[in-house]
Amino acid sequence: MITLIIIAITCGASLLSMENHDLQNRYMFNAYAISHNREWWRFLTHGLLHANFMHLFFNMYALYLFGTFVENSFKLDFLFGKINGELIYVLLYVGGLVVSSIYSYFKHKDNSYYNALGASGAVSAVIYSSILLNPLSKIYIMAIIGMPAWIFGFLYLGISWYLARKNVGNIGHDAHFWGAVYGFLLPIAFKPELLSDFTLLIRSYFLYGGIPG
Repeated sequence: MITLIIIAITCGASLLSMENHDLQNRYMFNAYAISHNREWWRFLTHGLLHANFMHLFFNMYALYLFGTFVENSFKLDFLFGKINGELIYVLLYVGGLVVSSIYSYFKHKDNSYYNALGASGAVSAVIYSSILLNPLSKIYIMAIIGMPAWIFGFLYLGISWYLARKNVGNIGHDAHFWGAVYGFLLPIAFKPELLSDFTLLIRSYFLYGGIPG
């Protein structure tokens, strides 16, 4: 339910901002405005805005695919005990928006021309929580090439790190990278044994063809 609410709010805000550039300029991520004008809300509101329909579609489609699984997993009683799993899921998504932007904030806080928008950092956080919880599931690239989620995770992190260092394209590779790291580590902070479960499943992939022994 939380995933669907996030998608609905994001779609509404994004579609509205695509027709209102003043609204987009006020709420997109701009490190200079945050640093010099104290417009701290931009750490969160940029995730409600998207450049165009395809940008919005891919982020929200990915959130729907992975977010539903992660949200339901977090809500299971055995996962986090007495801690409310729904609150952790909200912390995962909202925290992903903020944490994924911190590096860019310090990098561009004196550059008034740098702008960013989109929920990619938060979506990356959700995807990597999914990889932590179910590393042997299949992730498909372009709906054609399928690979175990943990392999995709390592490859995507490496590619994002490389592209961010090279400043390739008009894409927030830094946000993708740090959102992914945050999404992987947050559940472990609440339940450390998730890391040992993850490594056990990776070992099973090599020892038993992906089937835990």
